[in-house]
Amino acid sequence: VTLNKVLSAKEASSKLALLDSDTKNNILAAIAGAIEKNKEEILFHNEIDMEAAKEAKVPPALLDRLFLSESRIDDMIKNIEQLIKAEDPIGAEIEKFNPTVNNISVKKIRVPLGVIAVIYEARPNVSVDTAVLCIKSGNAVILKGGSEAMNSNKNLIKIVVDAAQEAGLPKGAIQFIDTADRAAIKELIALDGLIDLLIPRGGDELVKYVRTNSIIPVLSHGKGLCHLYIDKSADIKKAIKIAVNSKCQRAAVCNAVETLLVHKDVAKEFIPLICKEFWQNNTLIKGDEAVQILAGDIKIQKAEEIDWQTEYHDLIISIKVVNSLHEAIAHINKYGSKHTDAIVSEDKDAASIFLSEVDSAAVMINASTRLHDGGVFGFGGEIGTSTQKFHARGTMGAKELTTTKYIVVGDGAIKQ
Repeated sequence: VTLNKVLSAKEASSKLALLDSDTKNNILAAIAGAIEKNKEEILFHNEIDMEAAKEAKVPPALLDRLFLSESRIDDMIKNIEQLIKAEDPIGAEIEKFNPTVNNISVKKIRVPLGVIAVIYEARPNVSVDTAVLCIKSGNAVILKGGSEAMNSNKNLIKIVVDAAQEAGLPKGAIQFIDTADRAAIKELIALDGLIDLLIPRGGDELVKYVRTNSIIPVLSHGKGLCHLYIDKSADIKKAIKIAVNSKCQRAAVCNAVETLLVHKDVAKEFIPLICKEFWQNNTLIKGDEAVQILAGDIKIQKAEEIDWQTEYHDLIISIKVVNSLHEAIAHINKYGSKHTDAIVSEDKDAASIFLSEVDSAAVMINASTRLHDGGVFGFGGEIGTSTQKFHARGTMGAKELTTTKYIVVGDGAIKQ
């Protein structure tokens, strides 16, 4: 069954690649309208998944990822509307030049990758974000969601496919592997020549399995072990606002902060204030000895070596006092996952050094790590966040789902 669906997607991909911008945008508009029209049905099917997950006692972080609310559905629609307004990446000219020999002109343009398979867990919004980004970028897509979101995914993808095909999407361009059997993943990752790119989104176990066993190119991220450094020149009010948002706004996602580093010169003022804020936001704090002393009446667990290496996916944060900017950078480059790291500083030189020396997909200056997001960046959602360096890095929108083609024009030109 999986092979047949992939073959169908492969056939559809050549037709999808030829659709013009207006047709693709009309398809996206139809999808947004269908989601708006079917909100109650979407929430009903998601509630089935949520009840099953609660009975199975899945972790709170997974429940948060699985949950759909009316506002989260509205966010899906807003992302699609944003994507409609975005420039079509297909056919865009990247560069043009005229070699000095052979009397030819050369230009490089963006073209679709072809067929993209996305393997993901828990988050049903990924089904919609992925489908619409692939449509915009002219790619057919294979969706393999997790068992915990099966009802939500089936319902959402049916709504998307029905609306999209009625508006002109080639049949077969969106495929859903509607089985919880992990054997389907093993089958997918072996279909070299039919699938052009694999994107695993989920826990370490899933990502490592796909990266280790796939014979198809894989684009993925590892941990989202993000840091926030409070420099000695930081504006304290600004630092508290950013720290709380980075950790507490949505703790289960990959761009939430896990470790807070505080310069010793501001620790005495900042630590008691931020610990109180975290306590009021029901966040468990783990700290080094200096943090335990400075926190006052707030209970602090002792941070162990494993804590600096842990992506909590929960309302838990580790805090460490550092002696310098360079000690903070060394800690981040040792323990970080190269996802998103941030500095709060009023010193332009310190911010510049941090920006240059922290080797991450996104580096934030006086901004929450939660802002490393496709919707925030104006991409109309994201298909994932890559911590690799080829061929895309950081949050990935439609443009990152393309490759390039050289167009060479001559007039009887030959190589001498």
